[in-house]
Amino acid sequence: MSYEKTLDALAMRLDARMDLTKEWTDDEVRALIDEEMIALREIPVGEKRKLKRDIFNELRGFGVVQDFLEDEDISEIMINGPEHIFIERNGVLLETDRAFLSAQKLEEMVQRIAGRMNRSVNTARPIADLRLADGSRVNVVLAPVSVDGTCVTIRKFLKDSLSIEELIERKSLTKEAAEFLQTVVKARYNILISGGTGSGKTTFLNAISAFIPEEERVITIEDAAELHLQGIPNLVRLEMRPANLAGEGEISMRDLVKTALRMRPTRILIGETRDGAAADLLASWNTGHEGSISTIHANTASDALARFETLVMMGSEMPLAAIRAQIASAVDIVIQLGRFRDHTRRVQAISEVVGMEDGEIILQPLFLWKEGEDGRDKETGGSLIRIGAEMNRTEKFRMYGG
Repeated sequence: MSYEKTLDALAMRLDARMDLTKEWTDDEVRALIDEEMIALREIPVGEKRKLKRDIFNELRGFGVVQDFLEDEDISEIMINGPEHIFIERNGVLLETDRAFLSAQKLEEMVQRIAGRMNRSVNTARPIADLRLADGSRVNVVLAPVSVDGTCVTIRKFLKDSLSIEELIERKSLTKEAAEFLQTVVKARYNILISGGTGSGKTTFLNAISAFIPEEERVITIEDAAELHLQGIPNLVRLEMRPANLAGEGEISMRDLVKTALRMRPTRILIGETRDGAAADLLASWNTGHEGSISTIHANTASDALARFETLVMMGSEMPLAAIRAQIASAVDIVIQLGRFRDHTRRVQAISEVVGMEDGEIILQPLFLWKEGEDGRDKETGGSLIRIGAEMNRTEKFRMYGG
């Protein structure tokens, strides 16, 4: 009998023995597995150890992807049906040799994740955003909406965030740019961190949050808690909550922004601005709540402001001209991040919002990534360059040593 068939048969026997009306502890499950393993005398000891681990992962963990979840070098797991599993390791996408034994095993894993969150994923609700116990984000699309089988994407929760010093070592930005950002953060400029999916926005927000003075009261608002702010005693972390199985109890980002403004924040950090909550955020920036930082999905700094404008329109009835004027007044700095051809994540540009001209918001680049003569994004092939432009909004900047 093949290893896969042995694993499947053992899983079926254990399923039949387990009383599903009872809450089983991990130790109880392991003891039950040991009882079943005694009968497998013909299997070598080394294979038994592997079988014991794999069967436990089938029953309590996440099956064939459990090892990937435990590998700290892997940042993302992409399951395209039961037979195709991809991972991102150190910024590089790779197809693995792993596969679920069947579409049913993949479905069981999905339902295990959903059940732990008291969420429902079925044909009536075939698309869901879930979360693992460690904070990793999980997106699920069930078949037949996902044509080639259930699709699961797991963005892993990073236990250790990168510091500014580590980002400088990785050539993500220069020491000069880091010193500039330290001053604008301390000077309470409002900052948007822009970038595409996987460009490192949350990592970068984590890093520059280290510049926030420890005496401030900081409130973070996130879809799933990922920020690791250190050295701020007066810290409040708020997290969105999806509706339960009955469709009740949802806490939206807009709810949290409104609540945060009543909590006497010194500054607010938002994991991602992505809906009508942008209107409340913009209003707070224009009424004295300075020093806020948020990420936003966009491919350029100009696109970031355009997207922010669109999100504000979703939550406000203000005319477009008024929205643009408020954005031009409230947003000070846009940091654009990107993924380069060598799989690194770097700062592409740091720009200042200088005001309005002919009804349009004007951006002035302060730092730009310049490629080397060979045109490659290698260690010696480019750098983030201060292009010599003077800042327009200098009053706060000079107060803090800029």
